[in-house]
Amino acid sequence: MTPEDYYGESYPMLVAAQAQLDAFADEFASQRGDSDDLRPVVYHTSRIKSPESLAEKIAREGGTGTAFADALEMGINDVVGTRIICAFTDDVYAAADWLLARPDVELLVRKDYIANPKPNGYRSLHLVVRLKEGPSAELPAVEVQLRTIAIDFWATLEHKMKYKKSIANSELMSRELKRCADEITAVDLSMQALRNAIRDAE
Repeated sequence: MTPEDYYGESYPMLVAAQAQLDAFADEFASQRGDSDDLRPVVYHTSRIKSPESLAEKIAREGGTGTAFADALEMGINDVVGTRIICAFTDDVYAAADWLLARPDVELLVRKDYIANPKPNGYRSLHLVVRLKEGPSAELPAVEVQLRTIAIDFWATLEHKMKYKKSIANSELMSRELKRCADEITAVDLSMQALRNAIRDAE
């Protein structure tokens, strides 16, 4: 089934929400692009959940239906989502602050996994927001994930290795992934400290 068939009349609204999120990321990057030689937004991606992915999430969270309406009823907020990848940790928070200061964005849920990492070492800032203007205003919520490029590298590989197939010695794998996450975080902190030192010297 195609997304157009699955989402039906709601599909144009989802496409509009995706485009709006992409535009926000581009606008933030362009406004802050002169703050350093390295742009604060390294790249960003967005997506509308595929019918298969959404149906799997509904089932995983205990739902019995498989339609978009079932997801809305259950409060699934990431049907439309964007991931903003930043160079430094302070860019992550700056991007979030800029987004939430917009009058057309309403914060619903904030989960700071940078300040409070998940047990597996995952560090990211998740925002569930409502877009208050335009055709996407009828959508209850969208999700914005913000993280550094270092953690994005780890999270991408962790997802592929841990969740896409059955793995022997899963406990050992989990420990090693956590160790790698901690090492990557240490690099993030060091790079942030170097950036701050360079700024202070200017």
